[in-house]
Amino acid sequence: MSVDPKSTLRLIMPQWQGGNDPAYRVGAGVLAAILPPPEGPVETIAVAEAAQDARPEERGIVMRSALLDLLDQARAAIARHTPEAIVTVGGDCLVDLAPIAYLGERYGDDLAVIWVDAHPDVMSAREFPHAHAHVLAMLMGDGDPDFVAAVPRPIEPARVLHVGLTETLPHEESYLRDRGMARLSPEDLGGSAEPVLDWLRGSGATKVAVHFDLDVLSPASHDYLLFNKPGLPEGAFDGVAKGRMGFAEVASILEAVARESDVVGLAITEFLPWSMIDLGRNLATLPLLSKPGEIAG
Repeated sequence: MSVDPKSTLRLIMPQWQGGNDPAYRVGAGVLAAILPPPEGPVETIAVAEAAQDARPEERGIVMRSALLDLLDQARAAIARHTPEAIVTVGGDCLVDLAPIAYLGERYGDDLAVIWVDAHPDVMSAREFPHAHAHVLAMLMGDGDPDFVAAVPRPIEPARVLHVGLTETLPHEESYLRDRGMARLSPEDLGGSAEPVLDWLRGSGATKVAVHFDLDVLSPASHDYLLFNKPGLPEGAFDGVAKGRMGFAEVASILEAVARESDVVGLAITEFLPWSMIDLGRNLATLPLLSKPGEIAG
């Protein structure tokens, strides 16, 4: 069964609180403007700009209450349409919690999740306060109970494949190993989609949700990544895994997946167009445009 474009929801979610960087809000807006026009319904989640005051941490998660409110809004937006498929425009990685939770409930064991990311996103508040690094664990039923409650049918670890995963931290490594989760590094892929297709065929799934975190790409070749944030001191991201893939390689893999199965979910996250953000900041100083506050952090 192919997916009806008119039953594909475009969910625009400029959420930045999960990554604690307002620049994600700008990235989602730019993505929404440059993507091909949708044929189906569109929902845009209203996300507040960053205020100058402190960003509270509650139960180990920065901006927890705001994130739960945005999660409720996303779930309600999806429920208004009960779509066959969802394209999610982020925003930080946590934007994919509501869409994949919905797709997991709709398609059950017929859904596989391909997590294209340099990071496994299986931390919890014990290890890291930014919830965008928790999202896949939450989808599998682990983590803050109020977020996990939004996942009526947790995704089985055997239904998830990490693609492009690079170095992992000790907690991440233990989590993946204990659950026997499959992963393919850029070197395992060797520029071919076949390892991904072999896993997909073995899963038996006919539906696929793809999470595409752009930081799976090499920061040396793609300037719109967190690692290229202007003004940071040298070594600011030492010890943080960085992507080693090219966009064409990822696109080729996803095209091959789409020939084998129905892609019912695609989330594009963590796009940070630094030159556009800088332009916006400068434009905001002009007469009739200037206002208190900042456009992006």
